[in-house]
Order: sequence, then structure tokens, then C-alpha cells
Amino acid sequence: MFTLDHRDTRSCLFKRANQQLRISICSTQLIRVSLSNDQPLPRRSWAVNRADDAWEPVEWSIAQNSAITTLETADLQVNVAHADGRITFTNRQQQAFFSDVGPATYNADGWLVTKQIYNSEHFYGFGERTGWLEKTGQHFLNWTLDPEPHHGPRIDNMYATMPVFMGLQPNLCYGVFFNTSFRSSVDVGATDAALLSLKTQGPDLDYYLVLGATPADITATWRELLGAMPLPAYWTLGYHQSRWGYDSSSTMRAIADELRARNIPCDAIHFDIDYMDGYRVFTWHPERFAQPAQLVQDLAQDGFNVVTIIDPGFKTDPDYAVFAEGLANDYFIKRADGSLFSGYVWPDDSAFADFTRADVRAWWGNLHKTLVDAGVRGIWDDMNEPTVFDRPFSEGGGNGGTIDLNAPQGAADERTTHAEVHNLYGLLMAQATYEGLRQLRPNERPFVLTRSGFAGLSRWATLWTGDNSALWEHLEMTLPQICNLGLSGIPFVGVDIGGFFGNASSELWARWVQVGAFLPFCRGHSCSGTRPAEPWAFGERTEAIARAYLSLRYRLLPYLYTLFYQASTTGAPIIRPLVYEYPADVATHALHDQVLCGSQLMLAPIVRPGAEYRSVYLPAGEWYDWWTGERITGAQHILVHAPLERLPLYVRGGAILTLGPVLNYTGEAPLDPLTLDVYPSGTSEWTLYEDDGISFEYEQGLSATTHFSCIETAQSINFVIAARQGSWQPAPRTIVVNLHSLPPKAVLLDEQPIECVHADGAITVSFVDDGLTHTLEAKL
Repeated sequence: MFTLDHRDTRSCLFKRANQQLRISICSTQLIRVSLSNDQPLPRRSWAVNRADDAWEPVEWSIAQNSAITTLETADLQVNVAHADGRITFTNRQQQAFFSDVGPATYNADGWLVTKQIYNSEHFYGFGERTGWLEKTGQHFLNWTLDPEPHHGPRIDNMYATMPVFMGLQPNLCYGVFFNTSFRSSVDVGATDAALLSLKTQGPDLDYYLVLGATPADITATWRELLGAMPLPAYWTLGYHQSRWGYDSSSTMRAIADELRARNIPCDAIHFDIDYMDGYRVFTWHPERFAQPAQLVQDLAQDGFNVVTIIDPGFKTDPDYAVFAEGLANDYFIKRADGSLFSGYVWPDDSAFADFTRADVRAWWGNLHKTLVDAGVRGIWDDMNEPTVFDRPFSEGGGNGGTIDLNAPQGAADERTTHAEVHNLYGLLMAQATYEGLRQLRPNERPFVLTRSGFAGLSRWATLWTGDNSALWEHLEMTLPQICNLGLSGIPFVGVDIGGFFGNASSELWARWVQVGAFLPFCRGHSCSGTRPAEPWAFGERTEAIARAYLSLRYRLLPYLYTLFYQASTTGAPIIRPLVYEYPADVATHALHDQVLCGSQLMLAPIVRPGAEYRSVYLPAGEWYDWWTGERITGAQHILVHAPLERLPLYVRGGAILTLGPVLNYTGEAPLDPLTLDVYPSGTSEWTLYEDDGISFEYEQGLSATTHFSCIETAQSINFVIAARQGSWQPAPRTIVVNLHSLPPKAVLLDEQPIECVHADGAITVSFVDDGLTHTLEAKL
């Protein structure tokens, strides 16, 4: 029998003989549930960025009868059964959700609690997963590992784990963060279609639950709870070229020269493990990369930023100064018997830094000085699941295991074992890298790319989905993978365009780069030993397609950068499933091969070989075909012709897209002209965000926003550019407005007639941007 033992302004503590249950009220919508066999409750949260007592206090009430205690906020109720601690959640309309079907249990395998799955309920998120968008009927293991090559759509756990998911019922949406770093799992109706279960090997059962009206409410809460993504450097939004096998300075220069000669936009070149001396991290190969600073400088002069890979394993070589320093300072993980833990990675026998310790993270961060001093602009953290081969790489390597689970980790006052922090290794490594780069280059936003991570990763790094393959199935998985990561609080994500393992056909690579051009992180990457996979390696037709879509990405950068600002300030994903914007539309609930880029663009790619036609679903409202300008009424499926050169792309009616000029790299020229593509449909608005794109001065308010609005009636289109707000000033530029409309009778700028051009279904007007308010009216 649970009895209410204590109540304070934030929580209620229930106890029975050998257990205690705490219900914490973080906000009117966010509840934390913590259940344990011992004290205290709740314990530390590795991923949570905002403590329970840091939320703004809210009003809530408590009522009791002989059977239950009810905690009530303005948005929900939590009912605790005295007999066994069962919890029932309801909204203010008494609609139940995520409610226990029996008491939580504890045994030698850890905690287990089972929840009711309600009729018409759908589930999304769960971090980095393969397969399609909607996740009902599946079982998910939360345990980071390096999966076998060519993993299929039904593989379970992968490189990163985010135990964060969303449930959608009619008129109700909720999210859950399963707050455990131990090995855990979520069964979403796989064992029993009516039941969802949470299981953890940790000593506590701990989760946060948030109730919202829409998916946007849920992702906004994850931003508050798990931390906001800082704004990235503008150049990181460009195209990145990479390959395991660029093994010399001359190769790097040749790749850069080809990109520029062929007018393929690119902002970054990635150096894989080939640049190191014997795979020793923080070193350069003395012959093949003899003058790294000169190489990096040469590439920078052509507009390329260098990103270097770094692995967590230090070669156990006593003559290797970095290893010797770490050993002398006791920075490496040891086995339970006190001996140094070592395992096989690229340099064969390797030691691993203990990133749970603040002093080790600081040491690790400062080690990047060698790279930063050479001009390196970004760091790529790899192998940080952490992966340990089952045999030396010099003998072939291979997936095998990880650090001993009983290996002690942590500072003296936070001692634990690898079993608790295994899932956190990539997160803490990314944190150490980010903080080190910010310390070494304090006026420049760090770029950290990571393969592994945990919930809250977006505070520190960009995630890519690891070593995919040149398979059509992997192209088809790309969009649901990116969407579910976004719904799990990880907006800055991408995949290896074309597939890492294997050899893509020219058709597959062309279709993949069309998708990749719209992803938050855009990189082409491939494996050593495969055929060349640069855009020009697939023939002239595919090269032209790559050039066209990457050029389009660069034109869309003002729009994309605003989406990153929205992600940073509101938690909204950049790539969104249609269900995010249209949760009440049942046709969107399982739609996995169409996505929104922000709220205004929808792409519906071809993801099967040989296909040139596909069905596209247009939700309610009006839509414009990007290529033809045709205005289409939504709430219908249409058949679309999509030859190899064409990605089916649609603009939401009412959209105001902000575009820039075609560039070879982001720093080539200022944003001039700023083009506003306006797609009228009733009343609409959009706010462009701008800053210097590199420093942290935006944190002190040095930024600018410009608000645009449009009202369409039967007689006119009235488009208003409001005065620019904020202290940041762009370079002088021209504004070009394209109103997608029928030919007008007259066009007025600030109530004065102005010359315009009508072509390709758009009215085009140009004028100087002076930062003041302007009104453009087209009389129809």
C-alpha cells in the first residue's frame, strides 16, 4: 500500500515498505515519475538540461480518497492508486493516455512497467531507428553499437540512442523521455498489440511525460528539458565532401580543384583516418600530410573548411606523447581489477578516455589545439559508441564489443560503471569536443559531427546516421530516420549521400542527392575500396543533377538558416513528417516517403529504381508545383511524373520563401539579391532571421529579423515587408519579389506605380533594401 509521505511545492512522495514513488510537477504539461527501491529520489539525470526545480512554479492541486490520490494541473491529471502505485494520466477532458495496466515490477533484470495502447494511437520518434515512420508493433533496444554493414530496415539499435518518443491520439499528443542511461527497451505493441512496456536494467524507473495539443508542443518541451541546439556556423549548412581514402594532401587539393572547376557548390572537405600518423589521434602523417597548415590554408583560400575525424581510442604506445600524458594523469578507463582497459580499434591496442570526468573532458578538448592551430574548422567524432573490434585492425578488425561493462568510471564522488554510462559515451565525447573548440576558438561557433549520442545531443553536436549502404532501401529509410530523430529532439542531422558501403548506381546517387540537398546536414561520403563517389564519378547526367540540386540548396540557405533559428528557439524540427503539421489528418499518420522542409516546402522523392511516376498526397489547403507553378487544391492524392532530373517538390500555399544567389560556397559573396518568392493563399506571414553566421554575438542580441506578410483577395495581392528589427546590419543588397500570380492590371510599390516583369507565372519587382517598411500591391 502506497501512502502519501510528503508533499512540497514541486512534488509528492509516496512510500510503501520497500519502495518509494515521486511525482514531480515541472510544468502544467510536464510530469516526472520516479520509482525506486531505495533513496534518494530522484537521482541525477545525465541528459536533462533543466532540473525539476528550475521550471517556473505552477499552480496544482491534490485530492485524495481511500483508493487514489489525484494531482491536477491546468492541463492534466495524474492519478496514483494507493494499492499498487499504478498511474493513470488524463487530460482535462478525461481522455486517458500512457496509463499503467498493472503495477511496475522490479527483479534481477531491473524495472518493468506496462502501459495501455489506446485505439487509433500512433507512435513516433525513438531516436535513431531504421524502417518507416510510424513505430507501432516494434520493440526497441536502447544500447549504442556499431551495427553490421548493410543493416536492413528491421535492424533495431544502432550508433545513437535517444529513448524519446511521441504518442498521438485523436485530439491529444504526448511525449515520453525514458530517463535511463542503462540498457533499456521499449516494446510498442510487439508482444501484445494493446500494451506498451518500458524496461530498464537501472536501479530506478524514471521518465518524463509531456502532454500537448500538437507535436510542436512536444518538441518545444524537449528543447526546454533536454537543451536547445545552438545556432550553427553558416558554412556548416553547405555541402560537405568526404571519403575514407582521401589519403594525401595532393588528393585533397585535386578533389577541391574538381569541385570548383565543375561549379559544384561545396563548403567543407572531410579528412578521414588517412591523415593521421598510424591512426594516432591528434597527429598528422609526416609524409602524406607533411604540411597540414599550408594545406588547410590553401583549401581555405578556395572557400573550403576542413573537418578532421577523431576517434576516442589512443594507441597504447609509450612513445606517443598524447597517450603518455593521459596515462600519467590517470585519464583512461581501467578494468575492474585496476589495470588499464585496452581494446582494438584502428591503431590496434588502444586506451579510452573517461569522458564522465570533467577534468578528462577539459584535457580532451585542449588536445584539439594541434588541429585548431593548423586551421581546422570542424571535428568529426567517430567510433564513439564506443566500438571495440574483436581482433586487431591490422588483422582485419571487425565488429565485436565495447568497454567492459564493470569497468569503473567517473570522479570519486560520482563513481559508477560502464554499464550506466555506455550509452552516454558519444554524448560526453561530443560535449568535451564542443567545449574544447569553444575554448580554443572563442569567437567562432564550433562544428562537431558525431556518430553516437544520447538524448540532449543537439546541445553539442550534429548527428549523422552512420555507415549506411548504397541500397535503395537505405535511401527510402533516410526520410523516416531523419524525421524520427527530429521528433526525438535532434534537428541537425543527415546521412551519407549515396551510401557509405557499396557502389551506388548513377540513378541511385542522383535520387539520393536530390533528397540530401534538403537535409539539415548535407554530406557525400563513401568507403575506402568502393568506386569513386564524387558527383562527377557517375557521368555527366548525374553530375548535372547534383550541380542543380546543390545549387538550389545554396539558394535556399536564407530559408534553411531561418529554420535552424526556429529549431534553436522553439525546438521545431527542420525536416518534419507531414503528421507534424497535420496531426488530425489520418492520411499523414504513416506517410514515410514525403516530408516537409520547414513548414513551407514538401518533397516527395522517388525512392525505388526505375520509377518515374509516383503518388503524392497533398494535405488540405493549396499547394504550388515548384517546377510548373501550377496551383493545386489539397486533400487529395495526385499522380506525378518525375523523370530522373525532377524531384517532386511542392510549396505550401501562403509560403514566403527567402532565397539568395547561386554560390560556390557560402562566403563567396554576400546575400545579394535577397529574393522573396511569394505563393499567395489567403493570409500568410514569414520572418527571416539573419546574423553574422559565425560568432556568438547573436547571443548578445546582435541579429536581425524581417517580417513579411501577404493578404490575397479576389481583387489584389498585398505584400508587406516590415522594417528590419535588430542591431545587425546586412551588406547593401537588392530585394527581388516574385509574386506567383496571374498577370496583374497594375503593380504599386509604396502606393506608386512600378515597372514589373511577368514571366513563368510570377510578377517580379526589384528595389533596394533599405531596411524600412515597404508595401507591394498587385491589382488583379
